[in-house]
Amino acid sequence: MDYESNVSEMDFENRMVDPAYNPEDAAVENPLRPRTLSEYIGQDKAKENLSVFIEAARQRGEALDHVLLYGPPGLGKTTLAGIIANELGVNLRITSGPAIEKPGDLAALLTNLNPGDVLFIDEVHRLSRSVEEILYPAMEDFALDIITGKGQMAASYHLPLPKFTLVGATTRAGQLTAPLRDRFGVVLRLEMYSPKELSQIVTRSARILGIEIAADGALEVARRSRGTPRIANRLLKRVRDFAQVISNGVIDQHSASIALDRLEIDELGLDSGDRRMMQAMIDYYNGGPVGLDTLAAAIGEESVTIEDVIEPYLMQIGFLNRTPRGRCVTPAAYRHLGLTPPGEAAAMMQQSLFE
Repeated sequence: MDYESNVSEMDFENRMVDPAYNPEDAAVENPLRPRTLSEYIGQDKAKENLSVFIEAARQRGEALDHVLLYGPPGLGKTTLAGIIANELGVNLRITSGPAIEKPGDLAALLTNLNPGDVLFIDEVHRLSRSVEEILYPAMEDFALDIITGKGQMAASYHLPLPKFTLVGATTRAGQLTAPLRDRFGVVLRLEMYSPKELSQIVTRSARILGIEIAADGALEVARRSRGTPRIANRLLKRVRDFAQVISNGVIDQHSASIALDRLEIDELGLDSGDRRMMQAMIDYYNGGPVGLDTLAAAIGEESVTIEDVIEPYLMQIGFLNRTPRGRCVTPAAYRHLGLTPPGEAAAMMQQSLFE
């Protein structure tokens, strides 16, 4: 394979299997989002605990304690925030960490909340330090301490706030500052979904979208979705197009398999970009170790894209290791690519010499 000619073909920004939110997902995700905990599939441990906390707050007539949701992207953190507000019967205000640039932006959001409302901040780990410091008393004492002016003209204002629930979502809980993390009373980790759970999600999504799907077709889509509902719904939309042309609109195992193979998404959910990177590491660097910047230069991609977009799933399934000296491809990755790992190849050669 000529990797030099394929480097330009790599488009990691618009990958079908990228779990990060894409504006195009809105058209599919919005009608598919469950509205209640009973409709929400998977995350049983988090869901059961959350139902208890919500019911207790409802019985006491109080605002729910602040909630932190963390885990990989695409697992339903925004959906859960909407469910919390819906179950409590209050309004939901949605924003994100990078969108709150100044303390005044946060103050405007908080002063417009009604008692019990849910304020959802996505990517909460990206709040600026000045905004965070305003948020501390708001979360703890439900008040804002604002200083206006400078020098002798400075004035301090203490503004009481209605009791509200902050729901923060992050894919990088380790980057949260300790003071902010400690102010969340409920901390829930969202786990990757099993193929069985994803199959139920795909079946439900197909029913809402009016797509005819067989059980084996839903399972085939689920198996290649990297344990992520967002990817499953994205693939469902593309598989529907193939099924419409090759199997009268019915998604079964055969049509789903053909569609996903044509999209170059294999049985483990790896796309052509994943495989090219691993193959390049094997061909150019004997499987590693290779440094991140060196690897980025070799495949013509930015190092941050490799680190944030490509590596996480490869590490989760045991195809890639990070060592102090760099990245290494594992024997399992060799086998998945149809290659013999170096250690096994040497052992086979030695055995053949003695036969």
